[in-house]
Amino acid sequence: MIAIVDYGAGNLVSVKKALDCLGAECAITSDPGQVAKASKIVLPGVGHFAATVALGRLGLQDAIANAIGRGIPFLGICVGMQWMFERSQESPKTLGLGILAGECERFPASVKSPHVGWNQLEVGSSSRLLRGVPSSAFVYFTHSYRAPVSDATTACCEYGGRFSAAVERDHLFGVQFHPEKSGDVGLKLLGNFCAL
Repeated sequence: MIAIVDYGAGNLVSVKKALDCLGAECAITSDPGQVAKASKIVLPGVGHFAATVALGRLGLQDAIANAIGRGIPFLGICVGMQWMFERSQESPKTLGLGILAGECERFPASVKSPHVGWNQLEVGSSSRLLRGVPSSAFVYFTHSYRAPVSDATTACCEYGGRFSAAVERDHLFGVQFHPEKSGDVGLKLLGNFCAL
């Protein structure tokens, strides 16, 4: 069972519909016990980085961290991906999970923020999550803060400079864009995650 984590800040129904379309067994849950027993975990996120504080308050952060420690595949979407980093300028006092080094930062004033709409990926060659996704694929974004490019970056995007559109380390995956709103490309990505 894939747990879609509900902490009050996710695009939960759209993510579940996309996984249902793929025939995946999944459930939206805010129960740490159910998250702990899941075979895979998806952490969606829409809105302010400070919303991730609820993960700790609800006992979900410990459940997720323990599952990750046991090798359970994890996918963070949008703010869910940013939470994998140490922090974000959007909420300086809110700590991320810290699995990936670095800080998420606001787009420069030279471009319109938020970055909303379709943009083109630059996909690396070694991603399991993006296997079969062409390097020139377009996906749907909506965000005001961006993750840095690092050794975990598997896809970049250009908007006021390059930023991480997707990250991957072992059984951990993150995407800044919304696969549940990115048509066939998004379904391909989610299918790859389900097949891990």
